[in-house]
Amino acid sequence: MTNELTTGKPMKILLKFSLPILIGNIVQQFYYLMDSIIVGRFLGVDALAAIGSTGSVTFLFMGWIMGMTGGFSILIAQRFGANDTKGLKHFVAMSYYLCIIMAVFLTLVLLLANQWILTVMNTPAEIFHDTYRFMRVVYTGITATIAYNMFNSILWALGDSKTPLYFLLISSILNILLDLLFVAVLPFGVAGAGYATVVSQITASVLCFIYMLRKYPMLRLGREDAKISGTTIRQLIKIGGPMGMQFSITAIGGMVVQMALNGLGPIYIAAFSASGKIQNIIVQAFPSLGVSLAAYVGQNTGAGRNDRVKEGVRAAVIITLICSIVAMLFVFIFGAKFADLFVDDSSGMVYENAKIFFYVVAAFYPLLGLLYLYRNALQGLGDGFVPLLGGVCELIARITVIILLLKPFGYLGICWANPVAWILALLPLVFTYYNRMRTQGSERAHK
Repeated sequence: MTNELTTGKPMKILLKFSLPILIGNIVQQFYYLMDSIIVGRFLGVDALAAIGSTGSVTFLFMGWIMGMTGGFSILIAQRFGANDTKGLKHFVAMSYYLCIIMAVFLTLVLLLANQWILTVMNTPAEIFHDTYRFMRVVYTGITATIAYNMFNSILWALGDSKTPLYFLLISSILNILLDLLFVAVLPFGVAGAGYATVVSQITASVLCFIYMLRKYPMLRLGREDAKISGTTIRQLIKIGGPMGMQFSITAIGGMVVQMALNGLGPIYIAAFSASGKIQNIIVQAFPSLGVSLAAYVGQNTGAGRNDRVKEGVRAAVIITLICSIVAMLFVFIFGAKFADLFVDDSSGMVYENAKIFFYVVAAFYPLLGLLYLYRNALQGLGDGFVPLLGGVCELIARITVIILLLKPFGYLGICWANPVAWILALLPLVFTYYNRMRTQGSERAHK
């Protein structure tokens, strides 16, 4: 096996590895954007608000899925870095078992709880029906979502960041074409955007799985690899569980924000949703570098190269700060102008509220970038608890901001929820990472 992330200059390796992930994430965010633009343009502000109001709920289960599959891939990366093919196959097989259980459980629970969740979220009556139909379709496709994320995570763990990009491009193009067909041509309404996403993810996950088996013989599992091991399953849950919980706790904080936002009406929901989607594209360098760093740290930890872990994190800090400055300048100048793409808003309220959003959050992009960096570095080291603690801090921060600022400041107060959450979540991550590196350095000096 070739350990692509355990040799060479860390900055060059991270840039090379993260670039396809960045392109893929931007493409993915672009088709999310196209979902909203097509729905908003063809079906109106209320339809856009119906999709926008589901963002935090979607992230609740998507965060769990990404966290769990990402956690599984950390252990796979460590086995890959240690040149342990047998262990790698076994971890992949046990990951598949857990993904099947997760798919069945999430699909059943979310379908049954759909109406209750939207009611608790204070979803406005005028968009409730469309939101319910859209989410029902999305929940039905959770199995494809889990499969797609698991296959991508395995490829990233093996040091392959290009292949997931190719399948994401296929998925995104198909998604946009199906959006136009199901929303603009056929009378499926808001649910059509959900059908487009599910069909495109099924297609991408099937193609990715076929490719994996043909390209990587080490991923062809035998009967012995698939023997259930309680010890291995516990290891996977130990790292994947906290990572999934961390994302989900963060999502619960987002749901609290969304509940407050829903009380302000469709215009504010649409503005916040449009701003969030624009921001997600502009800051994609942060999660892309974070995923790359997790794989890099995982492989080098498996290879016993803690010196390269430190070098990689230092390089990632430099890249993050540069990207955050560029992102800040861009949104200050252009951010709110893109909000007009979503709806034909003669009142100008969507634009004005998008401008407020960006003026509040953009100055804190360096902290957001570092949050992704240190969270993924710790996860790559196998530490799932402290990132979970960071998620708890985010939740506390968002709830506190809503309690203190919603009534006196309204929409402006809601906009402050994210920056305050980023600050509080970052503190335990930075402290733990540098304390751990210092402790490891002291232990080596005494040997």
